[in-house]
Amino acid sequence: MDALDLARWQFGVTTVYHFLFVPLTIGLGVYVAGLQTAWLRTGKEHYLRLTKFFGKLFLINFAMGVVTGIVQEFQFGMNWSEYSTFVGDVFGAPLALEALLAFFLESTFLGLWIFGWDRLPKRVHLACLWAAVIGSNLSAYFILAANAWMKHPVGYEVVDGRARMTDLWAVLTNSTALAQVPHVVAGSFVVAGGVVIAVAGYRILRERGLRVLPGRRSAQAVQDETVPMRRVPDMWRTSLRAALVMTAIAGAVVAGTGDLSGRLLHEQQPMKLAAAEGLRHDTAGAPFSIVPGVEVPGLLSLLSAHDPGATVQGVDDIQARYAKAFGPADYVPNLPVVFWSFRVMIVFGMTTVGLSVLGLWLTRRRRRGGTAKPVPGWFARLCVLALPLPIVAIISGWLLSEIGRQPWTVQGELMTAASVSPGVSLGEVAITLAVFTVLYGVLALAEGVLLVRHVKAGPELPPVENAPSGTVPTRPDEARLTPTLMY
Repeated sequence: MDALDLARWQFGVTTVYHFLFVPLTIGLGVYVAGLQTAWLRTGKEHYLRLTKFFGKLFLINFAMGVVTGIVQEFQFGMNWSEYSTFVGDVFGAPLALEALLAFFLESTFLGLWIFGWDRLPKRVHLACLWAAVIGSNLSAYFILAANAWMKHPVGYEVVDGRARMTDLWAVLTNSTALAQVPHVVAGSFVVAGGVVIAVAGYRILRERGLRVLPGRRSAQAVQDETVPMRRVPDMWRTSLRAALVMTAIAGAVVAGTGDLSGRLLHEQQPMKLAAAEGLRHDTAGAPFSIVPGVEVPGLLSLLSAHDPGATVQGVDDIQARYAKAFGPADYVPNLPVVFWSFRVMIVFGMTTVGLSVLGLWLTRRRRRGGTAKPVPGWFARLCVLALPLPIVAIISGWLLSEIGRQPWTVQGELMTAASVSPGVSLGEVAITLAVFTVLYGVLALAEGVLLVRHVKAGPELPPVENAPSGTVPTRPDEARLTPTLMY
């Protein structure tokens, strides 16, 4: 093991950790803005309570995403100076736009939203949140456009060993970026929807006095559930339904853009496509491998070229062609990681979307104008237990995207081995890797505790002195009411 290996591990650890927060921030911001818009239009109290409840989850996650993102960028100069030298003139423009336009827009208006409760007019306050949400999506666009350039470099020329941008518009409208941005953003909505579905399922179980996993209740748990409170009718069902709709729609977008991405891989990154399918040789009418030994004839050719008889390039043949074109080297990525990441992404993502469709059916109205069906307890439990699925799916997709590009940092131009900083020693990278891993582990634990505590406490609801019969008791910390809850 050398400095290159540890530098790759360090960047992988910090990137995956950072990417835990980015999708949730993008999707949850839109969800919270939608809740506040619903409150402004209808005046219904439970929309305001949900806005503040999920708004806190959004802010905790946003803060952690900013911290981890800043640390990640330092590695470009520390461990990857040769890479930074090569791509700096191209990356400068989209990353500057991300920082000066998108991030400033996001952070400025998010601050106004945080401190603007009871101070700004309602419509202005809502507009601040939408501006922040637009900023976060613009930020994603510029960063993903820069990342897409690494996979399909366009609008540049190489001068004195450095890439010089010749067409900013070509970089920002790269065909890979136009497919990747909606795919990742829609995946972010699936992640956010999955988190909200899990939270709503948990709160529905709590209101009914049920546990996620059946078992004996502790004496403290029973004691905590003796304070009555006024319930807001259908609050968690409303929250659940909105998240189910968002997840189902976003899942359809993910599928459509995933099809487009597959066709682009066939043209631009054939090695990644071959590795994802475990296809060793060029094959006409290539089969799609569900798992090793189980194949659907012609399906891979149909998906990648929209032609069941099209030829798809294989790993071994691409290796021979690359060695002839670029010189002797190993051009094959980690096949097991790429192969299984692709399948985990598809299976876990489809399961999440399928859960949302099932939930919409189970909670539909019995007839037009009739009463809505209650959320079944077993389905609420399933919602909670399915929480990891969308998160693992989107992380697996990111691993497929980045590891599948190896051994290139810039496809066809700069290899990873030539991107590492020449003066960094193995010991230096090992120390920073250990420090970052421990630090991020502590941060993950801290955020996990904050999120779990907030979800368990629930939204702030006013207590009642004499609870009517049938009122479900809840925890004492849920019976507090903030004086400035309403305008």
